[in-house]
Amino acid sequence: MFWGKSRVKHILSGWRMASLGVLASIGLVTGGAGFAAWDLSAPVEETEPGIPVTSQLVIAKCGSCHAPDDKGNLSRISWERATPEGWSQAIKRMVRLNGLQITPAEAKSVVKYLSARHGLAPEEAKPVMYLPEHRTIDETNIPNEGIRTACASCHSFAQPMSWRRSKADWQLLQKLHVALYSQAEAQYRREYPGEAPGPDGSPAKRPGEIALEYMSKNAPLHTPEWAAWQGRMRTPRLAGRWLVSAWVPGKGRYTGTLDIGAGPVEDEFTTTTALRSVTDGSVLTRSGTGVVYAGYSWRGRSKGAGAAAPDALTSEARETLWFSPDQATAQGRWFWGEYQEFGIDVKLVRSTGPTIAAVSVDHLKAGTKGAQLQLLGDGLPAGITPAAVDLGEGVTVKRIVSQSPTALVVEVDVAAKAISGMRDVSVAGAVLEKAFPVYHQVDYLKVTPETSIARLGSESHPKGYQQFEAIGFENGPDGKPRTADDLALGPIDVTWSMEEFMSVYYDDDVKFVGQLGPSALFDPAADGPNPQRRFGRNNYGEVWAVATAKNEKDKFGKPLTGRSYLVVSVPSYLRWDQPEVSQ
Repeated sequence: MFWGKSRVKHILSGWRMASLGVLASIGLVTGGAGFAAWDLSAPVEETEPGIPVTSQLVIAKCGSCHAPDDKGNLSRISWERATPEGWSQAIKRMVRLNGLQITPAEAKSVVKYLSARHGLAPEEAKPVMYLPEHRTIDETNIPNEGIRTACASCHSFAQPMSWRRSKADWQLLQKLHVALYSQAEAQYRREYPGEAPGPDGSPAKRPGEIALEYMSKNAPLHTPEWAAWQGRMRTPRLAGRWLVSAWVPGKGRYTGTLDIGAGPVEDEFTTTTALRSVTDGSVLTRSGTGVVYAGYSWRGRSKGAGAAAPDALTSEARETLWFSPDQATAQGRWFWGEYQEFGIDVKLVRSTGPTIAAVSVDHLKAGTKGAQLQLLGDGLPAGITPAAVDLGEGVTVKRIVSQSPTALVVEVDVAAKAISGMRDVSVAGAVLEKAFPVYHQVDYLKVTPETSIARLGSESHPKGYQQFEAIGFENGPDGKPRTADDLALGPIDVTWSMEEFMSVYYDDDVKFVGQLGPSALFDPAADGPNPQRRFGRNNYGEVWAVATAKNEKDKFGKPLTGRSYLVVSVPSYLRWDQPEVSQ
């Protein structure tokens, strides 16, 4: 789920790429002028070398429309690379709009092939992993307003950045948008008030032109990363035991194991997960399956026993993980919910000897005496002494309270003048980097997500919930809040409430939109006209979700507070199979 300045939905049916008259009229038939002039009516000619297609299945399913050449290239496809989700979207679009006949098993094989031979390198995919992870974020990576208008008004910026294309293919994509979406050309040609002309007096660049130049430069077809990965890519050898460090918003940290077993083919696997809550000791077990695309992209499903509550950790979830190229670590999100609003942030490390996966504390305050920490991992040797445990500058291990192969409990003192910052943990050769922060004071709270959306529900339309957290921060060396050097301390003990967001007078949204529980889970109200509201309005509205610290105070002695802007909207009455127009 992504935020932007507008969201545009389209219903399309019966459109066929075979209509060459339409294609020629918008310049989609190749030949003629090149890429240099930004002209939506001009035809486009491909000049870059393509990536030949060698899969007989892909040729059989795609070659009738995507014409082959004498070098083994298929039109469009050989000048594109994308994530597994990108190729899956393309196949769905071909089925719905162009009449492609393909079975689920064939589609899976096609996505596997294209993700491996026309995919993204790990370094290219990692910055946009939030898209397949379905995270609610504010996209601060959009470079300018031209790109926002051309690329991120209708979907997330991660959508185009999940693709790599030749210069000509980026232009063809823009022409395709004009053909399919009525507002696209207006967006591309939009003028901004006061826009400066070029240095030579030429007209100012329009969003479409800005987008073409940016994407051609920053997301080209051929890159050093992709060239290197084609040589490095290897069969995923993931079977074995992995240590899990998981964070569940509203519920805290979990640790445990993920046992990966071999599946029916070498890139498919079975999973069994056992997690324990660091907070209350409750145990969670899940089982599932997964497939790895391009040597590093895990996509899977898993579930536990029973799922009574919407946020139950046993709910059936989709899994998205990014495995490191050396296949030693992984990170990602397991998510579920009608709007993918519930999730578990997961980090994995392969268990090959003494390993530290997590620490039981979120933060330690300078001057603390006698604090007990659990160092959670696997393969920890017996007979560990305080001298063998290093928790970083200013943190002294006084004694070993207890130890086992999976947990080491230590008692520590923190020096009053310890430097604020993250600490590494080192035990018996095992190292966990940036395991916990040491701090002196909590300077401010940030409620996450800072902007969010929930949706009303009914018998026919499930609710869209929202889970909040209150994260404490210490100002960094510059002494200023909300700057890049600030130190995140993790969740702070707070009480929760809602306040009116004053956009419309006398609408009293806070009374009607829903309830914010003590664990910061927002439960939206029912959908439909409400006779208790003015004009019988629905229960939608805008409110603040407010966190008030129980123990932390500002310089005036008042409790620290933080808040998040929450929009409570109507249900999503239509569901879209094409994620590129539904994010």
